[in-house]
Amino acid sequence: MQAVAAWLVARPLNSALALAATISLAYLSFLSGVIMVLLVLRKGPKAALVDAAIAGGLLAAIGLVQQAPLVAVLSAATIMWLPAMLLGVLLISTRSLTLTLQVSVIVAVSAIIGFYLVAGDLADFWRVILLEFVEVSRQLGMTEQAELLEGQIDAVASQMTTIAALSIWVVQSINCILGYLLYRELPGETVDCGRFSDLSFGRVIASVMAIASIAAVFSDGILIQNIAFVLFLVFWLQGLAVVHWMHGAGKLPVFAVIAVYVLMPFLNIILLMALAVVGYIDTWFRLRRPRATVS
Repeated sequence: MQAVAAWLVARPLNSALALAATISLAYLSFLSGVIMVLLVLRKGPKAALVDAAIAGGLLAAIGLVQQAPLVAVLSAATIMWLPAMLLGVLLISTRSLTLTLQVSVIVAVSAIIGFYLVAGDLADFWRVILLEFVEVSRQLGMTEQAELLEGQIDAVASQMTTIAALSIWVVQSINCILGYLLYRELPGETVDCGRFSDLSFGRVIASVMAIASIAAVFSDGILIQNIAFVLFLVFWLQGLAVVHWMHGAGKLPVFAVIAVYVLMPFLNIILLMALAVVGYIDTWFRLRRPRATVS
């Protein structure tokens, strides 16, 4: 990985080509966010912004040749690169991976509240969009899928804010972590923002989650339910950090760590919830011993 990281930061053209190429990958576009975090950490936000502008120019040129919708392409790039750049800047400022991700959780919850203030009834907002999606699906001949979604549209609409907020947060958090790990692979880089295996969201966020969860039990408000669920699920990343810590401490074999990643696409929400429980328990009961005990 050291050679890859070194090539990415060697020249602006290398960075721009990598950004433009990875944002075009259907299921791996998050890699462009990883690269953006690396560029911000190594070259600074101004130089990273220049590289992003060059990459945007390349995407625009390719889009013109292929007659692709430029607005959609550049919007997708901006949505991926801008948050990654901001996380990189925050990581430089805090010099702490843990604090950076804690702030990102606060921003995610604030975004949910802001979205609620703008959109009003969240379920109604998503219901309109989902109904439009159902009609488009029918027009494309996907009748069975459209009928299945239409039959569950109320349940899906109530969860869409959680799904959207959590998806964006997970992608950008992974960008931040992997970008930082790539940065640490570069020779001569001594800036230490902490280890992923030491990640903890802290008892303040855990306490807010507990209060929100109790409030959600006695309230039908979709906003408080969404906040409680998002705050709970963010702890999956801390649970994953615990898994890595246990492996580093010699308490968990490597095949168990591999199994977690292999099973994630299949078990998905079940595994995320299990990891979230581990992460939440770790916050209160310190499943990880002090650093001095880690070999």
